[in-house]
Amino acid sequence: MSTVLDDYCRYIIHWELCDSMNAEDVKRTVNTAIEKAKLKSKAKPKLLSDNGPCYISSELKTYLKEDMKMKQVHGRPMHPQTQGKIERYHRTMKNVVKLNHFYHPEELIEALGKFVDNYNNRRYHESLQNLTPADVYCGRSERILKKRKQVKIDSLNRRRKLFNQQKLINL
Repeated sequence: MSTVLDDYCRYIIHWELCDSMNAEDVKRTVNTAIEKAKLKSKAKPKLLSDNGPCYISSELKTYLKEDMKMKQVHGRPMHPQTQGKIERYHRTMKNVVKLNHFYHPEELIEALGKFVDNYNNRRYHESLQNLTPADVYCGRSERILKKRKQVKIDSLNRRRKLFNQQKLINL
């Protein structure tokens, strides 16, 4: 599975199920992610990856540097914490998706698509102030947090008012 995750908000920009993890698969995944994220006119992102064979290949290194003008950062060998967010995502995904048996690749792809949709749009992350990755990625976080704050204030005021009314009745 080749996945591109936005490091800031944990949003899965693009994923592909590949027959083999070679440099061509990574190039295709990165290209599609950049197109989906509409990053052509913005500052170029960095690719943080582990030290798997497809990520340290000279073919990928040349492609990223010369064609994409993108910097590649490798994590320390034997130190998966550097890629902690994507590692945690893959662990969560495997814990959910591997509960079922798939008899055809299309079934697996469909299950992965449903998982990614749920992960991006419905699964709240404590580290994102209980927002979904899509909320943060799409810039809705400020509006949502502001609304939550107002709901909290309104609820507390309503409780105070009810409490004070109960005190008056009991007198």
